[in-house]
Formats: sequence, C-alpha cells, structure tokens
Amino acid sequence: MAGNDDYLIFRPDDVDLARSPLRGSIGEQTYVLGAFNPGFTRLPNGNVLMMVRIAEALSEPVRDGCVRAIRWTADGYVLDRHPLDTVDMTDPRQFSLRQGAHRMLALTSLSWLLPVELSQDARSIVTVHYDRAVAPVRTFQEYGVEDARITLIDGVWYMTTCSVSAERHCTTLHLSTNGLDYELKGIVLDHQNKDMLLFEGKVGGMFMALTRPLGELYFAYPEASPFAGGPSINFAQSPDAIHWKPLDQPGIRARKGSTSAAKVGGGTQPILTDRGWLLLYHGVEPREKVGIYRTFWALLDRDDPTKILRLEDETPLIEADPELIADIAHQVYLPTPVVFSTGIIDAGDSYIVASGEADLACRITHLPKSRFA
Repeated sequence: MAGNDDYLIFRPDDVDLARSPLRGSIGEQTYVLGAFNPGFTRLPNGNVLMMVRIAEALSEPVRDGCVRAIRWTADGYVLDRHPLDTVDMTDPRQFSLRQGAHRMLALTSLSWLLPVELSQDARSIVTVHYDRAVAPVRTFQEYGVEDARITLIDGVWYMTTCSVSAERHCTTLHLSTNGLDYELKGIVLDHQNKDMLLFEGKVGGMFMALTRPLGELYFAYPEASPFAGGPSINFAQSPDAIHWKPLDQPGIRARKGSTSAAKVGGGTQPILTDRGWLLLYHGVEPREKVGIYRTFWALLDRDDPTKILRLEDETPLIEADPELIADIAHQVYLPTPVVFSTGIIDAGDSYIVASGEADLACRITHLPKSRFA
C-alpha cells in the first residue's frame, strides 16, 4: 500500500512541452512517453533537485507506411523514416531493424533532461527549470541524453548520463558548481554503460565509480559457482573523474536462485555511512520482454569498496506499486512492474530515495535509517 512516505512527485502531464527543446525544430505533435529516472541531489539552498529524464515521442509515429524516429542534428531536430516492413515494433520503447548483419535499434522517443527543484523534504515542487534543460548538443547524443545520476564531491556536482547515437552508446559527464547549471565535459566511458555512478566522496584520494558494461554475450560460471552469468556491477577509479581505470576485483554479481538473477545494475550514488558505503541497486526478474525491476541494497567497505560487507538481494527494498500510478494507469506502456531507483539523500533520521516508477513518473520514498540495520 502506498502511504505518506511513498508517492509520485512528477508525472508526464506535469511537463510543459511548449517549452521543450524540440519545439524550435519539429512542428509535429509530441507527447511525454515518460518523465522518470531522475538524478537526485541537494542544492546549496537546501532544496532538492531532480534531473528528470523526459522521453518525448511523436503522437503519430507511423505515417505513409513508415515509422519515424526523432534525431538531433547541428541544424535542428529531424525525423528519420524506416519502412514498416523492415522493422519490429513489439517493444513500445524502441523498434529493431531487421536488415543488416548486426542487431540495430531505433528509439520511439528522444530523451532530454529537465531540472525539477523540490522542497527540502522533497514533498512539493518549487520550480521547474526549463531554461536549464540538458538536451543533445553533440553528434554522440543524436538520439538523446538519458538517465542522469548526480554525485556531490568536494563542492562540485558530477552528473553522468547515457548518450545515445549511431556513433556510439556511451557514458558522458557534466559538471556544475551550483547544482543547477551543468557543462558537458564529454565522453568518459566509450562503451554501452547505462549505470555509471560516482561515489559521494573519494577513496584513498581517488574518485570511485560503479559501472555496468553491457555486451552481446556472457561466459558461463562453473556449475558449483554461486553466481549467475550476465550483466554485473563493476568498480572503476580515476584521478580526475575523466580518465577511468576498471578495477581488477569483481563487483556485485547476480546470484543463482535470487529474484535479481537476470540482470543487476547500479541505482543510487554510493553514500558513506558509519558502517561503510551504502548503495541501492536494481535487480531484474525475467518476465515477458522487459522483466520485473526491483531495488535491493548493499554495504561496501569504507576503505576498500570492492569488499562487499552485506548484500540484500532476497527481500526487495523498494518494489513497483500499482496504486501509486492508479490515476495515470491509462499512460502505462510497460507490461511488467518496474521501479528503478536513481538517487539518495541523507535526511537526518531517514533517507530520501528517488526512483522512476513504470518508466513513467518520478517516485519519492522516505526510508528510516533503521531499515538498514
């Protein structure tokens, strides 16, 4: 049951598309497929910032026997056309091209990032900063900027994003000195990695990060191993947050028999507690095409985060809640329950956690610190 400490704070209908970055180029009618997966941090004035992913889609994607996709160019946004007999449109988030030697995808929406300022307790919206939206500006972002994760380190806000293009599917870094205005610094990981999160503090004078590289295949573990093959959370370190070295030690891997065995990946930025680094991560249970996403948690050693002190991957910390989205159920497009936690803030006796609910809206959860005892 959803209660006072678990609620939606920002929905698709809260977005004013008249102020979208796409408006200057595209005359076609669009709608918000999802306003979700927000980067999450506290601003200097004490208020809370969500950097919300806005997935903006064409209201009429199919026309004249073709499906159309939005793409950024230096001269403005354009629409690419793909004949219907060359694509598979069974996934509402993307369509696959049947031609070619490699698996090729195109997106049904283009994502940009919208800063939404909340009150100090994250229970009300203060300001929506359309003038500070983060949208594609380089060719490696031509299909969108997705899934911001924000970490405050020594007075600087580090925001990682996933940049999508035909050139590459990479991780990019933005920096801010006030938490609101972000400057693109470029690519920091040159491979498909949607879950890079910087630790909220340095370890041994070095920046630390979680990564989750994806690939087309994975090798099998021995039969006696407790681990299941597939995507996993790895560690990396850097002297400057630009140049990253993957660590040799393995990170968090899905265990055989757990509900998260299909896939695991980072969720919230690791924060330092009296017991070590606390991080929330997602695990996926196989179900239909997308799977069921839940939030779990882990505790890492303060001085050597590759040492996993505790891993809670059986009982979910946060699960999708249909009651939270009951009033916007007509906008739901995913076939399975999904919650994707993307940021955490210390609020004294509790933590405030931001999540994407159903890839549709932004959810806030207040968790007592006693939950992690």
